[in-house]
Amino acid sequence: MLDTVPFLGETLHRWRVGRSTFLAHPERGARLMNWNLELADGSVRDVIHWPEIASFEGFHSIRGGNPVLFPFSARSFVDGEIHRWRAADGVCRPMPMHGIARQGRFALVRADASGFAAVLQPDDSAREAYPFDYEFTVIYRFAPTSLTCEFILENRDTRPIPWSAGHHFYFSVPWEPGRTRADYRLSVPASRRLRQDKVGRLVPGEDFPVSAPLDRPEWIDALHLGLTSPTAVLAPAGGGRSGAISVTIGLDKKSAPPPDSTFVTWTQAPDSPFYCLEPWMGPPNSPEHGIGLHHVAPGKSQSFVVEVALAT
Repeated sequence: MLDTVPFLGETLHRWRVGRSTFLAHPERGARLMNWNLELADGSVRDVIHWPEIASFEGFHSIRGGNPVLFPFSARSFVDGEIHRWRAADGVCRPMPMHGIARQGRFALVRADASGFAAVLQPDDSAREAYPFDYEFTVIYRFAPTSLTCEFILENRDTRPIPWSAGHHFYFSVPWEPGRTRADYRLSVPASRRLRQDKVGRLVPGEDFPVSAPLDRPEWIDALHLGLTSPTAVLAPAGGGRSGAISVTIGLDKKSAPPPDSTFVTWTQAPDSPFYCLEPWMGPPNSPEHGIGLHHVAPGKSQSFVVEVALAT
């Protein structure tokens, strides 16, 4: 069931699918804000965290929901200068943190009981940063215990268009009363781990197990590459799977994802009520080092699909 919710002078969209409720503001950054699940005892679990807000000021930078990272994720650099990128024509252009979509306005082109589709409407600053003729669409599909989100980049230009997009899911942790991060375990099937240094280079990260307690500091700001499986899992420690969250890159759960696919793990502080498990097309600063950088040929389109599912 789909309905609308007036909030702070604007309109949100809300979907009830089985015991799940999804809340989104498609016109502002195509932002999924919250996902909560009604439990058997009548209580409610927040799957995707959203804080209380008093206004829409700074909406794009609120730590919650799922910000859309497009065309590039995190920090871009040119010769050590942050928030810049160099295109194939050799011109250096601005590129905000996480790109142009999370603060962008979108046109809602479909909203029904299954989800929504929204298309980015680039403004002058977005066109300066990313001067191509294209259509970027975000499509959400909601199910009783899962969601899929698809990014589609259609090239309407006469030259190839580069991109390396991603998601920034803020998962609510802990999700059980009386628990801490130490009571959860994160499993990311990576064969190598990297970090980004202060001038944008990728450098070796710490060597630690594929599966480890969530409170280990090595998880924070880690880039996980060389994925042997497309699925990362956040679950209660001790082998329990009840309520576990799985994040999958692509729809084929039996094969490794495309080369250079990346999971990023991050949180803000030891007491933050969220932990971010982020599926990206590639690591940050892809226009400079080329790892995970994809190109859409003229007249063609590419998509990036992820699934988030709950074990019940």
